[in-house]
Amino acid sequence: MRFFLRYALLSGLLIGFLNPGQAQDKPDFRNENLTPQQRVNDLLKRLTLSEKAGLLGYKSVAVDRLGIPAYNWWNEGLHGVARAGEATVFPQTIGMAATFNPELIKEVGTAISTEARAKYNLAIDKNDHGQYVGLTYWSPNINIFRDPRWGRGQETYGEDPFLTATMALAYVNGMQGTIPGQFKIAATAKHFVAHSGPEKTRDYFDANVSETDLHNTYLYAFNKLVKGGVASVMTAYNSVNGIPNSVNYNLLQKTLRKDWGFEGYIVTDCGALDDVYTTHKYIKSRTEAAAAAIKAGINLDCSNVLQTDVDKAIAQKLITAHDVDLALAPLLLTQVKLGFYNDPTHSPYYNYRADSIHNDAHIQLARKAAQQSMVLLKNSINVLPLNKSSYNSIMVLGPNAASLDALVGSYHGINPRMVNFVEGISGAVDKGTRVEYDLGAGESDTTHFGGIWAAGNADVTVAVLGLLPVTEGEAGDAFLSPSGGDKINLSLPASQIAFMKALRKDVKKPIIAVLTAGSDVDVAAIAPYADAVILAWYPGEQGGNALADILFGKVSPSGRLPLTFYSAISNLPPFDNYGMQGRTYRYFTGKVQYPFGYGMSYTNFNYESVKAANKIYQLKDTITITCSVTNTGSMQSDEVVQAYIEYPTIKDLPLKELKSFKRITLDAKQSQTVTIKIPVQELKKWDSKTNKQIIYPGKYTITVGKNSAEAAITNKFTVQ
Repeated sequence: MRFFLRYALLSGLLIGFLNPGQAQDKPDFRNENLTPQQRVNDLLKRLTLSEKAGLLGYKSVAVDRLGIPAYNWWNEGLHGVARAGEATVFPQTIGMAATFNPELIKEVGTAISTEARAKYNLAIDKNDHGQYVGLTYWSPNINIFRDPRWGRGQETYGEDPFLTATMALAYVNGMQGTIPGQFKIAATAKHFVAHSGPEKTRDYFDANVSETDLHNTYLYAFNKLVKGGVASVMTAYNSVNGIPNSVNYNLLQKTLRKDWGFEGYIVTDCGALDDVYTTHKYIKSRTEAAAAAIKAGINLDCSNVLQTDVDKAIAQKLITAHDVDLALAPLLLTQVKLGFYNDPTHSPYYNYRADSIHNDAHIQLARKAAQQSMVLLKNSINVLPLNKSSYNSIMVLGPNAASLDALVGSYHGINPRMVNFVEGISGAVDKGTRVEYDLGAGESDTTHFGGIWAAGNADVTVAVLGLLPVTEGEAGDAFLSPSGGDKINLSLPASQIAFMKALRKDVKKPIIAVLTAGSDVDVAAIAPYADAVILAWYPGEQGGNALADILFGKVSPSGRLPLTFYSAISNLPPFDNYGMQGRTYRYFTGKVQYPFGYGMSYTNFNYESVKAANKIYQLKDTITITCSVTNTGSMQSDEVVQAYIEYPTIKDLPLKELKSFKRITLDAKQSQTVTIKIPVQELKKWDSKTNKQIIYPGKYTITVGKNSAEAAITNKFTVQ
């Protein structure tokens, strides 16, 4: 009986099962044997203009006469199903980028979409059509983390366009599934385009961007994801060169639709279309904004401007009914590919239920991702890994040691099995080992500290410090940020620095500092007072277990920095300057704390050239270089082999940039041959004279090594 009721409910909502007349005479848009476009065309013919308008907002209005229920398009899943109850919480996106492991990130995307499907099925069982239980996910965030002050940088895959595109596409492929013509869920690449702070002024800020930087940096990952089949693109709040993104015809219709061939749906960021006439004041009225958005190529409004004013825009002859059909068609096509108008029992995901959500396999995957994300930045006299038999007492302290916020980052889910750092460490040792915990330091007091006396009595101390998503993040969410979510500088809280100084003064035994953050921070402020430093990011629900795995040598640290750690903000251009010169490892020439791609291990790796690159290449060729990598240490570990291209000295070209990487696992003393292949086409750059991507002929260099600053193998070649 329970099965029958669930089937009847699903069918009634999605295929008109409860409408006898409709069931006997099934319309073409519900005919699974027709092509998706034929089904969309049929539905467009059946809908009235007012019904079509009701479908253009994120709170899609039900069309009862056709058996179409209401639908809320807004769902979040940057690093797990967010804001929808129990779900697996993976490391924040910047931490997943630090894994340099697209295969792993595809697994994560697959797990997230499985949980998303299960939650959708459970919601439909309850006739729940509310927010955060749908199948259209507004993730990933592929904006370039161009400046460490940007609070939302934690949501991105870092500062490099190639790494961003590679990792995000793997994630999208996992999210959307592998069945041709169908979506497991529909992913969204956001925020289009040139959107990476400042947060405080994002609703009216105008990013002045050269065509060179736009094409070589800001558009690169979007292009790769569109060509890779991402279902949706979200426009950003800001303007680009004077035109708000949500009504930017050239970017949306010409670049996205015409040049790249994008056929999915374009959605505004939430409230961005309202901004066009309220804060940007680019257009005078709400109705004109609705018309401009439709003409520019917007399909879905994360607000209700289109729903309320499309009919007015038609009445004023600003747009036509045909324009509305063109806008609505990609939304309906997405729904068809998601199976919205099919018999639900025909879905390959129909049986995903509660046992598909936050199960043991997904928890272990979260642990693996957290392990691979953490970056070892310092390890004096090889204090790590810790030998459990050598330490009878451990002191775990610090303001983030037991923090839930320090685990989950922004845009997160929840569950009852999250493991903080105190719990992870105490659970990893035997019950005869004494583990103590103390908060250690407050938010602002720089003179009063806890746990220092106890740390002096312990064999080893682990101090967990750093930032939280309430001090860096999106405007509004990071409510303790003094500048609207962004950071003013790279500094850790003064209380934490004073605490580390006091701790080092009284504690002579090993101190391990663990930093949580989603961005570049001033590690140098605390590094002198610690024997080892680990950057944990916001590592997700298994952060405590993953840290313990690294501390005690169950796994060797293998995370690599997906962004440059600068020495000071003063080394960078102004935050609101969107020019790339002097930013990121691709254009920065100054001294840094840690270079892009950096990360230590518990072992060492030796690189030897096996086959060098050719001396000359043409546009049609592929640059190929082969090397042997040997683990010269005494324990198994992963190495991330990184290949960079250095360009001819030509104005606006990057100094160097990542163009290939491969994570490999090597046992002690084991060697592996690694072949790097880079199509010469990948070296194309924007030419401002011809307004197109070209290959600049000249002398190039390919380097292979451990990070962007350490080249183990160097080959020079010429591109003709």
